[in-house]
Amino acid sequence: MREIVLATRPQGEPKESDFELREVDAREPGDGEVLVRNVFVSVDPYMRGRMTGIRTYVDGFDVGAAIVGGAVGRVVASRHEGLSEGDWVSSMLGWRDGGIVEGSTLRKLDPRVAPPSTALGALGMPGFTAWIGLEDVGQVKDGETIYVSGAAGAVGSAAVQIAKRKGLRVIGSAGSEEKVEWLRSLGTEAFNYRETPAREALADGIDVYFDNVGGDQLEAALTALRPFGRVIACGSISRYNDEKPQPGPRNMAFIVTKRLRVQGFIVTDHTDRFGDFVRQVGPWVADGTFEARETVIEGLENVPAAFAGLFHGENTGKMLVRVGPDG
Repeated sequence: MREIVLATRPQGEPKESDFELREVDAREPGDGEVLVRNVFVSVDPYMRGRMTGIRTYVDGFDVGAAIVGGAVGRVVASRHEGLSEGDWVSSMLGWRDGGIVEGSTLRKLDPRVAPPSTALGALGMPGFTAWIGLEDVGQVKDGETIYVSGAAGAVGSAAVQIAKRKGLRVIGSAGSEEKVEWLRSLGTEAFNYRETPAREALADGIDVYFDNVGGDQLEAALTALRPFGRVIACGSISRYNDEKPQPGPRNMAFIVTKRLRVQGFIVTDHTDRFGDFVRQVGPWVADGTFEARETVIEGLENVPAAFAGLFHGENTGKMLVRVGPDG
């Protein structure tokens, strides 16, 4: 089997030379274990923070160790009573062709209900993050106006679609006209942040800001938020590659004068709600009324390039890498 390891800690934007593709010996599964061959592996912005080696809410990646993360694949051999050869499963095997895992840690997928790849996107961590942010953190209400930055990404595109279903007026930003047109097709009032300043686009005011970007977008949202507005602080991708800390928004005083609530969250704190999320969003994905768009790159060797592409907006929806055949 092959795997991608962290060769050195990235300085600034991650480069392909920060990673190494190596071969490792395979073995047969032991009692309770399963051999899985990956079909899709996930690249996610949060992985950049783990590459610093600094522990935040989760341990950093070790130099010389394989990159772990979400993956979807098929069972090749099983010594776990609940899983059989050919079953689709999601795992945290990460950037590998596959590997041995404890069967109890796998989630069995039903491809008749939804494409297995959606377990890494719309029906996985990104979709769940969007749902928790809106449902539990932001506690959004019918009739409110919400602004979602990074709205054409994996979390953002899920957030705008869920917010629309909850009766909100939704404004989303993206970095290309193609992405803006897609967002508009989802019923979002969208703008290209490279062409239109966010402060100008949000001049009518907003009640909630779903922050995936941070930086200038957060500053613009703080200006646009109405009294008692909320910031759902999900991520700050515009700052993940900074080599030195950048000054924060210049208008933080609005948090006090407008009596704003700013709350960060980590989706793994809410795993007890995952079943509720799937029961609500799953039928929308299954019937096609929730658009689970994916950008798929081919080949394990191209995982580092796909990961770097996240920071240049090269994905629409969820960025995935196909590393094996479906069959």
